Amino acid sequence: MALGRPAWKEARNTIQRLLSEDEPTLQNNYSLRKKALVPMSEVKLELPAVIGDYSDFFSSKDHVMTCGTIYRGEDYRIPPNWLYLPIAYHGRSSSIVVSGTDIIRPWGQTGPPNSTSPPEFKPSNRVDFELEMAMFVGPGNDLGTRVSIHDAADHIFGLVLMNDWSARDIQKWESSPLGPFLGKSFGTTISPWIVTLEALEPFICEAPVQDPAPPPYLEELGRKTYDIPLQVSIFPEGAKAASVVCQSNFKYLYWTLSQQLAHHTVNGCNLKPGDLLASGTISGPILGSNGSMLELSWNGQKDLKLANGDSRKFLEDNDDVIITASCQGDGFVVGFGTCSGKVFPARYGKAL
Repeated sequence: MALGRPAWKEARNTIQRLLSEDEPTLQNNYSLRKKALVPMSEVKLELPAVIGDYSDFFSSKDHVMTCGTIYRGEDYRIPPNWLYLPIAYHGRSSSIVVSGTDIIRPWGQTGPPNSTSPPEFKPSNRVDFELEMAMFVGPGNDLGTRVSIHDAADHIFGLVLMNDWSARDIQKWESSPLGPFLGKSFGTTISPWIVTLEALEPFICEAPVQDPAPPPYLEELGRKTYDIPLQVSIFPEGAKAASVVCQSNFKYLYWTLSQQLAHHTVNGCNLKPGDLLASGTISGPILGSNGSMLELSWNGQKDLKLANGDSRKFLEDNDDVIITASCQGDGFVVGFGTCSGKVFPARYGKAL
């Protein structure tokens, strides 16, 4: 990752050449082929990098407006600063796990059940998924320097799928005034495969128009993003099949990858190879494109019906959440693999 885009392109071109049908290097050398190609059944997938730091953005306008309406009402849907900068918070890198890892339902403080009671300490009953994607940083920048918006793409190695699990009841109580803490840090799942920006070039599309215009350091010469269809399914324990609950798209994000990275460094913050920058929940403007249970159930006020007849307001124990994405090209598909995790029951039977 630290070697930069020229090295990434050379490696990708070499691998493509070695795997092409008219290249004899592997096809005609059994011992070399046996060393180079490993059956998937023998592979244990791991985190693709040592993640030193992790930041989570808040880049979907549809998500912001829906959550703002739920919590603050129609008149206060968008915070006044949101249209001028990509809002983010610093997350916990130690609890980022690879797809397939169980997520244990967290304990924590939740708000008082009534005006005369103290807060409660109990397992969260509002565990939620968040449909996100995240970029791995390639070459970083020195402390005290910044990455220009025009150079930002050269610092992005590639993208993974992400589920930034949330405990909404813990998060709501703790978030005044400093924002998410224990409601987020109990687990974040990513897919093991990194898809490079070179692989996504056939799927470049126009990014949403920004009004008002952002500050000059965030203005792009051409506002481009990527058309990446995303899907979230819930597979309840004992069900015969998973239920698709969300179909969204990366192209809905208001703030682009380059804007997120450039803003992260504008104060001189130093990024390092392997740092992870997440998009925030990716929700869209159409029915069924909400990227969280918070939105799909309108904060628990509505039931979300599943294919097996069950309903959900938030996730239940042993629900398996599966995020997938693939881009359909002309005769080819670029896939992102799977980002999945099962909600494991809380470990303690009573309050400590």
